[in-house]
Amino acid sequence: MGGCFCIPWEPSLSWGPGKETSSKDPTISTEIISSSENKEKCFLPQNMTPDLTLSFSVKSRSRRCVNGPLQEAARRRLWALENEDQEVRALFKDLSARLVCIQSQKAQFLITFKTMEEIWKFSTYLNLGYVSMCLEHLLFDHKYWLNCRLVEDTEIHVSVDDKHLETIYLGLLIQEELFSFSAGHFFCRATCSMAQPAEKEGEYLTLCKNELISVKTAEGEFEWEGVSLVTGQRGLVPVSALEPLPLPFHQWFLKNYPGSCGLSRKRDWTGSYQIGRGKCKAWKEYEREEKDELNFHQGESIEIIGFVIPGLQWFIGKSALSGEVGFVPTRNIDPDSYSPMSKNATFFSDEERCSLGVPGSDRKAECASFLHTLAQTDITSVYRLSGFESIQSLPNDLSASQPEGFKETRPGGAWEEHQAVGSRQSSSSEDSSLEEELLSASSDTYHLPEPDDLDDPELLMDLNTGQEEEEAENFTPILAFLDHEGYADHFKSLYDFSFSFLTTSFYSYSEEDELVAYLEASRKWAKRSHMTWAHARLCFLLGRLSVRKVKLSQARVYFEEAIHILNGAFKDLSLAAALYINLAAIYLRQRLRHKGSGLLEKAGAMLVCLPDREYSAKSELDVVAYVLRQGIVSGSCPLEARACFLAVRLLLILGRHDEVLPFAERLQLLSGHPPTLDAATTILSFLYDKKYLPHLAVASVRQRGTQSTQGMALPIWQVHLVLQNTTKLLGIPSPSWGEVSSLACPALRQALAACEEQVDQSTQRTLCLILSKVYLQHRSPDGAIHYLSQALMLGQLLSEQEAFESSLCLAWAYLLASQAKKALDILEPLLYSLKETESVTQKGVVHNLLGLALQGEGQVNRAANSYLWALNRAQEARDVRNQAVALANLGHLTLKSWTQQPARDYLLQAVQLYSKLQASMETDMELVQVLLWLAQVEVYRHQLASGRFCYEMALLFGLRHQHLKSQLQVTKSLCHFYSSVSPSPEACITYHEHWLALAQQLRDREMEGRLLESLGQLYRNLNTARYPPNIPLL
Repeated sequence: MGGCFCIPWEPSLSWGPGKETSSKDPTISTEIISSSENKEKCFLPQNMTPDLTLSFSVKSRSRRCVNGPLQEAARRRLWALENEDQEVRALFKDLSARLVCIQSQKAQFLITFKTMEEIWKFSTYLNLGYVSMCLEHLLFDHKYWLNCRLVEDTEIHVSVDDKHLETIYLGLLIQEELFSFSAGHFFCRATCSMAQPAEKEGEYLTLCKNELISVKTAEGEFEWEGVSLVTGQRGLVPVSALEPLPLPFHQWFLKNYPGSCGLSRKRDWTGSYQIGRGKCKAWKEYEREEKDELNFHQGESIEIIGFVIPGLQWFIGKSALSGEVGFVPTRNIDPDSYSPMSKNATFFSDEERCSLGVPGSDRKAECASFLHTLAQTDITSVYRLSGFESIQSLPNDLSASQPEGFKETRPGGAWEEHQAVGSRQSSSSEDSSLEEELLSASSDTYHLPEPDDLDDPELLMDLNTGQEEEEAENFTPILAFLDHEGYADHFKSLYDFSFSFLTTSFYSYSEEDELVAYLEASRKWAKRSHMTWAHARLCFLLGRLSVRKVKLSQARVYFEEAIHILNGAFKDLSLAAALYINLAAIYLRQRLRHKGSGLLEKAGAMLVCLPDREYSAKSELDVVAYVLRQGIVSGSCPLEARACFLAVRLLLILGRHDEVLPFAERLQLLSGHPPTLDAATTILSFLYDKKYLPHLAVASVRQRGTQSTQGMALPIWQVHLVLQNTTKLLGIPSPSWGEVSSLACPALRQALAACEEQVDQSTQRTLCLILSKVYLQHRSPDGAIHYLSQALMLGQLLSEQEAFESSLCLAWAYLLASQAKKALDILEPLLYSLKETESVTQKGVVHNLLGLALQGEGQVNRAANSYLWALNRAQEARDVRNQAVALANLGHLTLKSWTQQPARDYLLQAVQLYSKLQASMETDMELVQVLLWLAQVEVYRHQLASGRFCYEMALLFGLRHQHLKSQLQVTKSLCHFYSSVSPSPEACITYHEHWLALAQQLRDREMEGRLLESLGQLYRNLNTARYPPNIPLL
């Protein structure tokens, strides 16, 4: 990359080794910087080590030490991934890093970065705790996720060399800007005060310590061109006086939201102070310079209206002596005299927290319906096959059918359809102007309501009635309505984002120009009649209409007139805030900061200090960005966090979801208060899902669960989101049979706990059924029994049908757990209770399960009798599938009793019935099991050709549906057949290779390792030189 960059050495940063060089600095204040601080170090990008070591350890929260067995299990899993690291590379790609290698013995990863954006995102995920959670997804299998207590007690600690990480970041920052095709620039902070030398006046920048500067890099130069963000002045700056901003978010924000900030050179106090409220004391008197400011004396008590935030020059206060309201300079009050809020509080009320309006949060009914669909079972109508759990209970990897909520269209498609309108309006590029946005908004269809559409508004004006002549009585209603002193609830529609006042209070006009003419005439009458409040509100309305037409200069005149009319009155704070903020947005857009620098500071204070304030315009984002720049310049974390919250809230309202993520991530990093964290993680989970980052989407929901405060329930739509994204992590494009990843268990359990608190019995039972399904899929019936017992109790409270269904599910789980006696205890009373019912199918289902239970108890005759009853009921109902299952169960029973001929007859009849059914995965997988039994019968009868045929037919059905687990079951049998029953080394090797391929697709590294050894031995026994790849030569 070449070049030697002379950068000042700073203890907090890690710079490469170098040598001291002579200074070319202009005049620098000697009392601020000493000679030792003036030393430089030479930054050499080509010598920088680009790789970063990421170490991890698995710890127990309760014991506060390393969990030895889990640490070893994670290390073994890592060892298995060393040779085939595609899964690890995919994970680190999601985490915005590039894998170099795995060092399993040291429990380490070696990663690298190619761009500043990559290191920014990775460091963000690292600080948010997502990297450690994503490593859990990689290193632990289903046994871990099914163990609730173990998951809650375990955490992975990750560690990196922070100094080295910062060195890599700063190196990439400078390299990208230096070697970019366009003129590169980045942002630095002045490390010392600097005055211009007399002989070069106007050539160098005059700077204060800690002032922010945008600099353009130049290779090999000791002076860079800079622009002050405070004064806007341009000039040369010695490199030795610069320190690059260490936070990537600050670099990104200042570059993508350019502009100056209006902080004075005498910075207000910030330090470690928090947001304050209540009352404060003036430590210094103040005599106002503008009408909107407050006079007060030293020691006077001032009531804080809203809040006071460190980093802002103003807040709104009320004098305890005079009762007057106005702007108060922050530097004149004692910061220890007010009541501080909790650290890093960015929300000021529950209303503001709820106002975030995360997309998807309004889909509770739809997501609950999806969960009910996922929990559905056919156990009340379809017979269960003996031993079928060996195939059915294991998750498939590829299939064709899927529940409605799992269908995918494109990344983030879960919410895409519901956000279509917002996304169409939010597709503007970063450099699109306010005028373009407003023209787009003004081109929308403008609804002209009729009187019947209106819902009893406070004011209803017909512009077609007597408005041709400008007579005073024609304007009396609107003037009387608007001239109310102070705020009233019916004025809320004047200031809201949708501008609903116009559509609810006026009708019978064909064009907006007619409305403007009427309001302009009203303004004149208000001015003549000295109706201050009506005059100001009419100016505000006309200003907003001018903004809609992109007449910004005209809007500015109206807003300025309204503020002048009010003359510092704050009785309607909503009006005052809307005027100041809208006018500030125009000043920023028209680059008139020199004209209204004071107003900008006051508008910023109103924007962030007044809680529950409604947004009134898209352009408020410019003011939010201005305030955020102030927070960065002043180093005020509370102000920066508050500005990030406002940016997130406004961008969500505008539907500009692609722009929200950096602000939401920064907000969460700044916010240590749990309610803030809950809201931020909820937004992040939605955004990560939308960007198709499943690891991060699941991790953000899990983090919300581990750090959520009591009473903060996990929303149902987030459970839906987790179910979708955990499916993506398994690489299953379209899950069937309602399959659920074990990784979803923590979210499902948390949602279940929330439903118990909310006494939502229906959803609670649904979640119990889904959780039981997960445990059965992974052959853990004991866990399923726990949740099905809860489901049964809840079903008994809901309805007879749900109680019946839950009883059957629990009995089936007991059978799978080899607890036939407990299954009998449920089924025998259930069968007795069905004596009076006319449902033939229900009786048949219970008889079939009862036969399985009796078979498990060794009561062969009673079991056969129950199967025959079930067969009769199926024949009575003309249900071919249930007949096939009953016959297959009879065949399996007789097979286990070593009566081969009856077993063969029953199984052949079952196969014939299955052949009559319409092909589907469910029935074909049952047929696979029946063919395996039939193959055993044929082998016992020494009909090896028939047995081989049955095995191969079973494998074909598995291949037909690409069902890996059924293929695995049949392939194991074929390997045994060709090794022990009908030896054939070539065929045995062929099926072992297929078994190996299945193990690789199932990501079972332990099985894969065993198979590689077995294959190596088979090839050596065959005395062949041909070895499959990766088979070790022992």
